[in-house]
Amino acid sequence: MRHISSLANGVALGSAGLVMMSVLSGCSSQEQQEPQNRYLVIEQQANGKYVVVEEMPTEGPNRAIIREKDENGNTVERFMNEDEMKLLAQQEYQKVQEGTSETVSSGEGSAGMGLAGTILAVAAGSLLGNMIGNALMNNKNFASKSSSVNKSAYSRSAAAKASSTSSKKSFFGSSTSSTSKTSTYGG
Repeated sequence: MRHISSLANGVALGSAGLVMMSVLSGCSSQEQQEPQNRYLVIEQQANGKYVVVEEMPTEGPNRAIIREKDENGNTVERFMNEDEMKLLAQQEYQKVQEGTSETVSSGEGSAGMGLAGTILAVAAGSLLGNMIGNALMNNKNFASKSSSVNKSAYSRSAAAKASSTSSKKSFFGSSTSSTSKTSTYGG
């Protein structure tokens, strides 16, 4: 009888631990969804399109270095501040709403997009807000174009991290999404 009681206590503690871990991971995943500002290096390709070659999270404002070829074929770098990036992203988002943006076209062309499309594809959430960023990422064509213009190692590691964390399993082999997500712990 005593063995059964300690076993029941162990199961109760284990279940309470799983519930608490689920609640805590729910709180931390909400923090990760906040748009994070980025420092980008965007490079013009031989075809005139742009791709992100470096991306780093930053505590400061969004900003970018744009590498382009001048008329003599020399690489020239210019700085783009957050206001300039936001203006280009807003213009491209207007084209998305009109259906004329290359970010949502289904045509599979060569790698890269125009500068405004590249900026929108990589930093929509941090420049225009999370709701717009999430809405755009729900568009299959936009999500595909977004991943194709970002060649940075940071993007690849963030994507790998996101895919590995989305498949968490509980002790019993089922998904950890349970009724504990409706707790009042204010995560």
